Amino acid sequence: MEKQSKRVFNVGTRSFIAALIILFLLMALTYALTFLMPAGEYQRVITDGKESIVSGTYQSVEGGLPFWKWLLSPFLALGATGSGTVIAIIAFLLVIGGAFNAMDECGVLAYMFNRVYRKFETRKYQLLLLVTLFFMGLGAFVGSFEECVPLVPIAVALAYSLGWDALVGLGMSLLAVGFGFSTGVVNPFTVGVAQQLVGLPMFSGIWMRLLTFVLIYGLLIAFLVPYAKKIEKTPTKSMIYDPAMSQRWATLRVDYVEDKRKDRALIWFGAVLGTGILLILCSSFVPFLQDIIMPLIAVIFLVAGTISSIVSGMRWRDYFKSFGKGIVNILPAVLLILMANSIRFTMTESKILDTILFQTVKLTQNAPSGVVVLMIYALALVLELFISSGSAKAFLLMPLIAPIADLSGISRQIAVLAYAFGDGFSNVFYPTNPVLLISLGIVGIGYGKWFKWSGKIQIAVLALTCGLLLFANAIGY
Repeated sequence: MEKQSKRVFNVGTRSFIAALIILFLLMALTYALTFLMPAGEYQRVITDGKESIVSGTYQSVEGGLPFWKWLLSPFLALGATGSGTVIAIIAFLLVIGGAFNAMDECGVLAYMFNRVYRKFETRKYQLLLLVTLFFMGLGAFVGSFEECVPLVPIAVALAYSLGWDALVGLGMSLLAVGFGFSTGVVNPFTVGVAQQLVGLPMFSGIWMRLLTFVLIYGLLIAFLVPYAKKIEKTPTKSMIYDPAMSQRWATLRVDYVEDKRKDRALIWFGAVLGTGILLILCSSFVPFLQDIIMPLIAVIFLVAGTISSIVSGMRWRDYFKSFGKGIVNILPAVLLILMANSIRFTMTESKILDTILFQTVKLTQNAPSGVVVLMIYALALVLELFISSGSAKAFLLMPLIAPIADLSGISRQIAVLAYAFGDGFSNVFYPTNPVLLISLGIVGIGYGKWFKWSGKIQIAVLALTCGLLLFANAIGY
């Protein structure tokens, strides 16, 4: 049965080419901006090892970027400041690709999904609600985002086993964790850092973020459930309909036979991966874990995948062969991540990033408070396209946003909320976000189809969050 199965966790050729074209166009557009925009810089200071901008210190400087540097920017960016995170994500992705491919070939994944299918066969929509809430909770209360990548393909395969498609799986995992992260209820990497930078008590004003969490969860469920029911009733209505994939899961369910060796493999897998989830939860309160959580989770997942594959009966020789094949399958996604990372490198090296910040600050002068709130939101949304790290963006933006808020008569609490909204929701929409590229690459979905499918809820979220910001401003939050 396993020999006939189609590999799920790889980067499809069509999706790879589409993402490659989109990212190349973004790279070219960014390089064109280096000729159209003047170069400039703010002075920066280092406080407790963190860099921040000194407001009012912008000045023109010599800029520009040689063509050869732009051409090699995907690789030169690996040597730039802050590239450690990108390198960790790439290593993380390769481990995930290898481990999942081994578990797929030895039949552990199929067996696990069959067990879950049998348990929730008559309560599948309860499961959808619970899984979505679990992922949103990880983002909102723990600040997890990148760390949840290993769980995304599990959710996707689970969706297939329950009669849905990969988009439902991505919705209840990737979308959910991204949206939860954006509500920032007690997110230490966005709200926590930003509030400290502007002199607010950490996690103060929580009631507004809790309200946002509830509303966004309701919106996401209202989006996912009708779509899942439509796909369950008529599978051909899925924009990623794949008869071979649907038939594979249908066959696996019919051929399911209890296997004690695979039961033991699942126990090991659950125990080791559960330890990883526990560490993610603890990382919010243990600073040391925050610094090493990405490589640590990669190691834990490697151990979980290895032990479960071997315990299930796979020989070591076959395991290493399968692991290597999984790495090869996922290599195209590495190139996409390098290209996405090069966009920030181009803006920084050519010294136009600070110019964009400066021009945005000028636009807020003498504007009504409600407009300023939405402009702060827009500024964070624009920078998110180039800088995906929430904490890094906080150190760049908050020293500028705080005086803008003060001069415009809006509270710093609203400014932090606008920043958190702008940093997060687009994480699961912009093609420059490595976590999105990883997740789409692993399950073989093209960015174009993801854009078309998720664009509807992104518009709804944008409208809802703009309304919440204006409401917060009106009541003096």
